[in-house]
Amino acid sequence: MKQLLILLCVLTVISCKNETPEPVSEAPKLPFVWEGANLYFMLTDRFNNGDTTNDVNFERTANAGKLRGFEGGDLKGVTQKINEGYFTNLGVNAIWMTPIVEQIHGGTDEGTGITYGFHGYWTSDWTAIEPNLGTKSDLKELVEAAHKKGIRIVLDAVINHTGPVTDQDPVWPENWVRTEPQCTYQDYETTVACTLVKNLPDIKTESNEHVELPNHLVEKWKSEGRYEEELAELDAFFTRTGYPRAPRFYIMKWLTDYITEFGIDGYRVDTVKHVEESVWQEFKTECDFAFSEWKKNNTAAILDDNDFYMVGEVYNYGISAGKAFDFGDKKVNYFDKAFNSLINFELKWNVAQLSKEAVFSKYSDILNGDLKAYGILNYLSSHDDGQPFDASREKPFKTATMLLLTPGTSQVYYGDESARALQIEGTDGDATLRSKMNWSAIDNDDTTQNILRHWQKVGQFRAKHPAVGAGVHQMISETPYVFSRTYSKDTINDFVIVGLDLSKGEKEIPVSNVFQDGDMLHEAYSNQFVKVNNGQVLVLSEYDMVLLEKK
Repeated sequence: MKQLLILLCVLTVISCKNETPEPVSEAPKLPFVWEGANLYFMLTDRFNNGDTTNDVNFERTANAGKLRGFEGGDLKGVTQKINEGYFTNLGVNAIWMTPIVEQIHGGTDEGTGITYGFHGYWTSDWTAIEPNLGTKSDLKELVEAAHKKGIRIVLDAVINHTGPVTDQDPVWPENWVRTEPQCTYQDYETTVACTLVKNLPDIKTESNEHVELPNHLVEKWKSEGRYEEELAELDAFFTRTGYPRAPRFYIMKWLTDYITEFGIDGYRVDTVKHVEESVWQEFKTECDFAFSEWKKNNTAAILDDNDFYMVGEVYNYGISAGKAFDFGDKKVNYFDKAFNSLINFELKWNVAQLSKEAVFSKYSDILNGDLKAYGILNYLSSHDDGQPFDASREKPFKTATMLLLTPGTSQVYYGDESARALQIEGTDGDATLRSKMNWSAIDNDDTTQNILRHWQKVGQFRAKHPAVGAGVHQMISETPYVFSRTYSKDTINDFVIVGLDLSKGEKEIPVSNVFQDGDMLHEAYSNQFVKVNNGQVLVLSEYDMVLLEKK
């Protein structure tokens, strides 16, 4: 009889092996919390081409360097994958896209071939959508489609600089930007009051001087028939706020329009440490106001009572620093009164050098200690980090396990889940990190599909349980390696147990510090139900991981 039961269990496990896990519910019982979110980050142009009619604009037809031109990805392509359930199956509950505003029309040539602003960080007009990516109606459709799936949308905000100067793109007026000196990053002053690189005009964010609109924007808006409308909106903004008509406040107005018009849920803010910290407090005030206005005017579309989300890119910030980033001559706290979260540049080193338990306990202790009430955004590969955790994509399963199970918000870089190549022959610099999404491999390659299933299983478990990313970590046993995550806030209580590096086949998992005898649990990785008996559960599966949740 015992042999028959074991055979039935094995058959059950095998039958589930090649199935895509069921999508998480679109209306999860437990609330969404940014501190434990699973956020998907994409270069919008490189993700999915949903509309080939917008692939060329502004006569950007010169031969670009390898992966340095527009490749066709657009907003419609993202919406298509939202509607197909790709992100839901992956356990993604927030999407961050690189800047979607209109880019410089020309390109730069620094000896590696022409480079266009496909990445979104070379702004020409903050009030317009980059036509290679689509239109405002496309953005509206994308946000609405995402919200229907319970997915939040985070756009990328650049206040620090304009795009480079080219034959088609004039320099902005000198009361708007500085073109020198170039930053040397020796201290606070040589990081803030300077241009990041050559030919990247730096917005004078410190200035309170009244400035007029640049002539090239005035002429552009007049030709598009919207000059009077834009002027009236600016007048209303400056009347309401009382701010001087200084460069940074124009840009804040333009960026917060995407909140009031489309209901986006957050901003990832670029080059934070290169701007005076007081600017981000001002920006937060305007984002909060815009989000409250959107909620007031769109009551039926409100997802929850979360505030507007702001995560900052303070390059080289790591969780070990706590709240303070050290410039050498000055420490700055970017969290208080400004950011909910900062991108954590440290995780890749921690994962490479420390044990799983050392990483998990360290992050839990800091997030429930010095950074309590704030968050961090963890990543293991990204668009501008030339030293990712697994550049050769030899450890896609470990990447998923550590990224998705480390306390904090997880940032899945597009193609992490499909081992998209990060080493592209013939590229220069960051271009190697920015190849097109490997949809063909996802559709046709067995190895890629197995990797994707692992990301889906762990990602869905994370999305269902705020305890995974936002809870308190506690090791239950070292061998087998089993730990719990618990999350309690207001009336919300969430508890899970995870086992890693386990023996394949039959395994006994201690659970008594979280679950009681008689509790029926769901083991989400192998998709089976087990009952707690004598403080433990018996799991029979071919996997070395268990993900336990209350039935």
